[in-house]
Amino acid sequence: MSSLRWRSCVTVLAAFLCAACISVNFFPTLRETAPWLPDPIHLGLDLRGGINLTLGADMDQAVSQSLSLMGQDIRSSANDAGIRTRLLRHGDGRTLEFVPLKHEGIEQLSNLLRDRFGQMADGSVISSGAGEKILVTFRPEWEKQLRERIMDQTVRTLRGRIDAFGVAEPDIRRQGDDQIQIQLPGVTDTARALQLIGRTAQLTFHRVRYDVSSGTTLLPPGTAWYPYATESGSRNGSVRNDLSGGLVLDKAPLLSGQDIVDARPAFDERNQPCVSIQFSARGADQFERVTEELIHQQFAIVLDGTIQSAPVIQQKISGGKASITGSFTTEEAQDLAVVLRSGSLPAEVTVLEERTVGPSLGADSIRAGLVAGAVGALGVMAIMQVSYGLAGLLANIMLVFTISLLFAGLGLFGATLTLPGIAGIVLTIGMSVDANVLIFERIREETGRGLTMPAAISAGFREAQSSILDSNLTTLLTAAVLYQFGTGPVRGFAVTLALGILASMFTAIFVSHLLFDVWIRKNGAERCGLAHVAGTSR
Repeated sequence: MSSLRWRSCVTVLAAFLCAACISVNFFPTLRETAPWLPDPIHLGLDLRGGINLTLGADMDQAVSQSLSLMGQDIRSSANDAGIRTRLLRHGDGRTLEFVPLKHEGIEQLSNLLRDRFGQMADGSVISSGAGEKILVTFRPEWEKQLRERIMDQTVRTLRGRIDAFGVAEPDIRRQGDDQIQIQLPGVTDTARALQLIGRTAQLTFHRVRYDVSSGTTLLPPGTAWYPYATESGSRNGSVRNDLSGGLVLDKAPLLSGQDIVDARPAFDERNQPCVSIQFSARGADQFERVTEELIHQQFAIVLDGTIQSAPVIQQKISGGKASITGSFTTEEAQDLAVVLRSGSLPAEVTVLEERTVGPSLGADSIRAGLVAGAVGALGVMAIMQVSYGLAGLLANIMLVFTISLLFAGLGLFGATLTLPGIAGIVLTIGMSVDANVLIFERIREETGRGLTMPAAISAGFREAQSSILDSNLTTLLTAAVLYQFGTGPVRGFAVTLALGILASMFTAIFVSHLLFDVWIRKNGAERCGLAHVAGTSR
C-alpha cells in the first residue's frame, strides 16, 4: 500500500508540474503571478522566421596582427631595458625582424626574448652583410593556442553584439577551425543585423608616413595606403602625403582596440555624433607612450581599414580616454559603441552564406507539423484501441501524458522548438506506444502460461522492462551524439527525441504500472475489461 501511495504522489506531482509548464504557453500572464514558471516555448528559425548566417574568420590575418602587437611589446620592453632596436616586418606576416642599433644589443635582446617572451616566441640570430639581426616567430604550440583563443573570442564577441541587438534565443556556434554559424530567429531588420554582426570593428592606431610624397606609386615595405572613411577626415590635421583621399601608414599598428573597456555614443565640440572610448590600464599606458612619441606628428585612427580621423598630436594624452569622430548618424554611433564595447572582432569575418526564412513560411511549417502530429497520433490511438481494448485506452492516455511531458520539458529547459524538433515529436508518438506493446504482449504470454491477471501484469512489466530500457537507452545515446556534434536544426531534433524517450519510459514503466495496479485493486481484471489483453492474437 505504501508503494502505491508514493508512486501516486510522484505521478500527481509530475502531472501538476506538466500542466503548469504548459499553461504558460497559453496564458503568458501567469508568469506575473508565478515567476517560477518557465518561459513559453521558443520557436526556432524555421518556425518563427529570421536569418541564418555562416561566417568565415580570417585566422591568418588575426595571427599576423597579434604578431605585430607582440613586436610592439618586445620593442617597448627593449627600450625600457636600454636596447635601441629597429623593427621590421616581413611580407609573409609571420616573421618579425629586429635590428639592434648597437652590436652588443644582439645578446641583450636575445636574453630579453628568452626571459620575457620565451613561451610565446622563437628568436634566431641571423648574420648578413649589414650586420646581425634577430628573426622572431610564434612558437607552433603557442600559435595553435592563439588560434583557439581567437575563435573563442570571436564567438563571445558576436554573442555580446547579438545580445545587445536584442535577439531572443540566438544560436551561435563554431563550425570547424574558421567558420561560425549564427541563427537569429525573429529578426526583421536584416540589413542592420548583418552590419552589426559582420562589422569587424577592428580599431587600430597607426603612424603616418611623412617620407612618402604625393603621387608615389611604389610604397616602401611595411606601409600601405588607407582611404578616408569620409572626405571630412582630411580636416583633422596635415595631409601632406594625401594620395587621392587617403594616407600612407605603417601596416603594423602602434595600438589596437583590444584594450578598450568601454565605448559610449557622445557628441563632439561641433555637436556631431561621435564615440567616446576608454582604455584599460594597459591600453592607457600604451596610448600615453605612443602619443608622447608622436608629439607634433599625425596619428591615424583606423576602423575596419578606413581612416576615421588623423589628428596631429599636440601633447601627451594621459588617462586612457579618446574619441572617434566622423560623419556618423546617431544610430551609427550607437551601433559602433555596441561593437566596440562588446569587443572588436579579433579576426575579420565575411558572410559565406546567408539564408532568410520568412514568418509566413514558418507558419506554414507549424501548420504542417501540427497536421502530421495529429494524423499520426489519431492513427496510433485507433490501432491501440482496437488491438487492446480498455488497456489500449490506458496506453492512449499515457501517449497524451508523454507528449505533455515532452512539451513541458521543452519549456522547463529553455529549449527551442524547430521543424526537425516537430519530427522528433511525431517519432515520439510511435515510440511511446512501442513500450506498451511490449508490455501487453508479455502479459498475453504470461496469461497463456496460466498466471492470474494480477500476476501476469506484474510479470509482464518486470520482464519487458529490460528490453524497453535497452532499446530506449541506445536511442538516447544516439540523440546525445546528434546534440553534441550537430548544428541548430539537428540539435532541435536531438532535444525533442531525448525528451520524448525519457517521458515515454516514465509513463510506460512507472505510470502505466501504477494505473494497472490501482484499477486491478479496485475492480479486478475481468470486471474492468483488462482481460482483453490476455486474448489470443490480434
